[in-house]
Amino acid sequence: MPRPSEAPRLVLCDAGGRIFDHPELLAVGVDGPEPERVGPSRWVALPRGSDLYMLPGRAGLGADPGTGELLEVDEPNLVGCSAFLAPGWVRDHRPAYRTREGAPTLPTFAYAAVGFADGRFWTTGARIDRDIRQDPWRFDADAVRAGMFERLERLPDNRVVQQLSRCALDYGCRAAQNYALGRHEAPMPTSVACNAQCVGCISLQPDGQFRASHERITRRVTPREIVELAEDHWSRVADGVVSFGQGCEGEPLLEADVLVPAVEQLARSRPRGTINLNSNASRPDDVARMAEAGLDAMRVSMNSARADVYAAYYNPRHYDFRDVERSVVEMKSRGRHVSLNFLYFPGVSDTAAEIEALAAFVRRHHVDVVQVRNLNIDPELYGRVLPPGTVAQGVGVRAFVKALKKAAPWLAFGYFNPTREKYAALAGEGASKDGS
Repeated sequence: MPRPSEAPRLVLCDAGGRIFDHPELLAVGVDGPEPERVGPSRWVALPRGSDLYMLPGRAGLGADPGTGELLEVDEPNLVGCSAFLAPGWVRDHRPAYRTREGAPTLPTFAYAAVGFADGRFWTTGARIDRDIRQDPWRFDADAVRAGMFERLERLPDNRVVQQLSRCALDYGCRAAQNYALGRHEAPMPTSVACNAQCVGCISLQPDGQFRASHERITRRVTPREIVELAEDHWSRVADGVVSFGQGCEGEPLLEADVLVPAVEQLARSRPRGTINLNSNASRPDDVARMAEAGLDAMRVSMNSARADVYAAYYNPRHYDFRDVERSVVEMKSRGRHVSLNFLYFPGVSDTAAEIEALAAFVRRHHVDVVQVRNLNIDPELYGRVLPPGTVAQGVGVRAFVKALKKAAPWLAFGYFNPTREKYAALAGEGASKDGS
């Protein structure tokens, strides 16, 4: 992996979106309470498919190359810059900046440190999953559009397909686009409501601090519509994954009475294929019903294995972290697979306290996979809602993975939902690693 021959310099943007590297100040990052100089071994070339975002109302911070002193670029027409990493990549550092008076809340993206050296951009982080299913250059806009129109013609009255059309064509959702192209995983949004009010929810922001990036499905669907979509996907992708619980919906367990009969029918009729639930795992009795019906896997959304940190972000309604644990038990006791959709945030997720709590959770429930995904949220907003002392010095994503692997040798890491065949292979590998 290439490393910069010199310390990367601070990157800035102007009001028109033009990007500049500072002639003197060095790029710094944040993996804890305060900005820090980033060691040369931590920088990696900005992955192909990443984007650069301006940070409105935020002055860039850089380090004096001689003294190491942090200096603010106090030019009103210049603001900080951030990277948004390509799918499969997890950031190590947030960008360093000073927030100016009247600055807007940042929209729901994952902001990563960025620098410039040797004629290219650099960031910090690691690729957590080599799966190419969402690599941006694999998506041709014309092919996506044609594929989606073909699905709409095939299932013209199916409201799930109609929602996926919006996701694929309006929001650029890669999962919906993969359905249009007939490959990998097909989303199945089904729920109009949710029993949590996540601070960084991408489909509902009632207080208006920032705009939600998606609109939820607005009408309840039927088991028939779910089965139609899944069978349509499996007719083109024999071992494909179909998943409830998407960014464009609420919590699917609230529609368990619709999902259970759909899962029962799909489990009977499929040739192969995987039925997956992405969920906050808030209703263990309904999880048990779905597992009995034939659900293969559940991916549990989680920002922390510490109950107070979890509650600060999810704002759960009529459930708590004990229900999440019970849902995992319901799946594992029936021989089903469990992943954690772990929402990673530098300076929270990679701290000693979080690693200890998460390792204990994984060992207690013999979790199969931790899918490490960047938490999309304004960093300052997240810091304000967390319990005091939560943000601490982090160790970085590579050390995070190494520590969990040491605690749970069977554990696999990824970014995307595996097939049930892949889960079975991981279980076989894990059994040999931990001696069970």
